[in-house]
Amino acid sequence: MDSVRLDKWLWAARFFKTRALAKKAIEGGKVHYNGGRAKTSKNVEVGALVRVPQGWDVWEVEVVALSDQRRGAPEARELYRETAESVERRAREAEGRRLTNQAMQHPLKRPDKKQRREIQRFQRQQDE
Repeated sequence: MDSVRLDKWLWAARFFKTRALAKKAIEGGKVHYNGGRAKTSKNVEVGALVRVPQGWDVWEVEVVALSDQRRGAPEARELYRETAESVERRAREAEGRRLTNQAMQHPLKRPDKKQRREIQRFQRQQDE
């Protein structure tokens, strides 16, 4: 394979579910190709560095192979190699999110019926 468009490669590498989503991310400036913004029609080259956001994480990958066909996830992983810095940063940020979520002690939702009864029971015990 000689050349593949960036949006097709991102779709084939399973970073995005559809080419339309890949195109939207590229046009929005979220995807960086070799350190700069790229156009959807940019031809991907082996050895290029691509920076792709996925949810809370940002992947920095090196293009290892080209494909314009979407295959299974194990085959898609063979199209790129994640940089060591990216792996370390994603692990560090995930740990930070995990610790932040543990630190939150108040619920983000209203108490359910059982919890309301426990609160009322506790308040009655305090009044006595």
